[in-house]
Amino acid sequence: MRHGRMKKRLLCAAAVLVIVAAAAAVIVMYRTSRDGTGDALSEIGNRKETIRLWYTDDALTDYLSSKALEFYDSTDIRVDVRLVSGLEYLEAVNAASLDEETATPDLYILSNDSLEKAYLAGLATQLPDTAPVYEEQLFTQSARNAVMYDGKYVACPMYFETSALLYNKTYLQQIADEANRAGSDGEGAPGEGQAGETEAVQTVTAEQLIPASIVDILTFADQYSTPENVEYFFRWDVSDIFYNYFFIGDYISVGGAAGDDKSQIDIYNTESVSSLKVYQEMNQFFSIDTKETNYDTIMQEFQDGKTIYTIATSDCIRKLDKAAENGEFAYEYGIAKLPDINQELATRGMSVTNALVINGYSEHKESAGRLMQYLIKNANADLYSMTGKLSSVIQDTYGNAHEAVFMENYKESVPIPKMLETGNFWVELEICFARVWGGADANTQLRQLSEQIKTQLAGEPVTEEPIEDPQVELLPAVGYEEGTGELDVDPE
Repeated sequence: MRHGRMKKRLLCAAAVLVIVAAAAAVIVMYRTSRDGTGDALSEIGNRKETIRLWYTDDALTDYLSSKALEFYDSTDIRVDVRLVSGLEYLEAVNAASLDEETATPDLYILSNDSLEKAYLAGLATQLPDTAPVYEEQLFTQSARNAVMYDGKYVACPMYFETSALLYNKTYLQQIADEANRAGSDGEGAPGEGQAGETEAVQTVTAEQLIPASIVDILTFADQYSTPENVEYFFRWDVSDIFYNYFFIGDYISVGGAAGDDKSQIDIYNTESVSSLKVYQEMNQFFSIDTKETNYDTIMQEFQDGKTIYTIATSDCIRKLDKAAENGEFAYEYGIAKLPDINQELATRGMSVTNALVINGYSEHKESAGRLMQYLIKNANADLYSMTGKLSSVIQDTYGNAHEAVFMENYKESVPIPKMLETGNFWVELEICFARVWGGADANTQLRQLSEQIKTQLAGEPVTEEPIEDPQVELLPAVGYEEGTGELDVDPE
């Protein structure tokens, strides 16, 4: 790859045998259109600038097309919006940038984990200090970290994905109501003192049943009866690292805050081992077959009213709202922050940020920057309603409370790292989780993973000093049938 090479313009000049001043005045430079539909005469006559925006997700098509027209109306700059296959996407951007016969994408949307590769290839450039990413009030620090490489902002956050706790709000209200009835009418109710004195009745609210920790979930399973249709108290996709990562996300670091620092690798430590041991212990209470379940089946079970709590990504909002409109979801739902493990062990989710990148090979960087600013500052309010994508821009108000809670989880999330040398980390971490869920020793698995990643970065074998195995235990919930993933809804 040659860095900093700008693609030469194609020249179309009138060749004449006799050179005269009048003839020289009509020499015109123009670039041929990528898709062949551009009319050269029209291009010469209108002399309007055209910039090209590439993307890979068809869900953005209507949104980007409409915003391109709005941008043209306000700036007189045309935007050629092009949907490109996500397979070898960055390679396609690179090929188009270097091919003299092909129109260069000036601005393109890219996942933050590919930014190092893009920058080192010259396909991303440091943004000028007029770019929106420098305005702190627009973005959380996690969003800005996601687009930082080597201390420079090389892209601008556009939209994000992260995980949150999804719960059946209808069930929580029913559980609370039933508990309050039992407490008021039953023997030994909260309102009856030992000496016949009357104490104030301690009512339970649905909000109190939104768990702050995994221990809370187990405690609720112990204390409260559940509606008849419920089969699973807590169930999530244990086969996908995106939904598992929060268990150890607060205690490991791959590349530091921005995910680009090779000197900051911390995977194997007492807290991460403790957290992964708790994860393994969860298999005693929530027996989930990794081969039989996935995110889609988990979400369908939640939609069918079989599950109270799960871990979900932001797509759940549209999915459940649409199902409710179609009469396929008969409940209210809520979104909350990811639960901690207990009072000592915190959690932290992962996030992926899709960002706008100005191509380092573009001859229209200034106009591409204007389009970037327009999409971030003038058009982001429509992003969710038109695409289902959650804008990385902090909103004054949100269309619904669920979007705001996902933003809170995004604010505390860990951006997926962008280092090329650790590109296999997520696959290896997912394998690590699968082995631990299946019974492998958490301490050993994390130590081996840490050694593998550090060896890749160092280029020579690295051996970790073994950590003394921490003692961590979650008390089993009374009334819970261990290993079945099901609740005994009537412990008595």
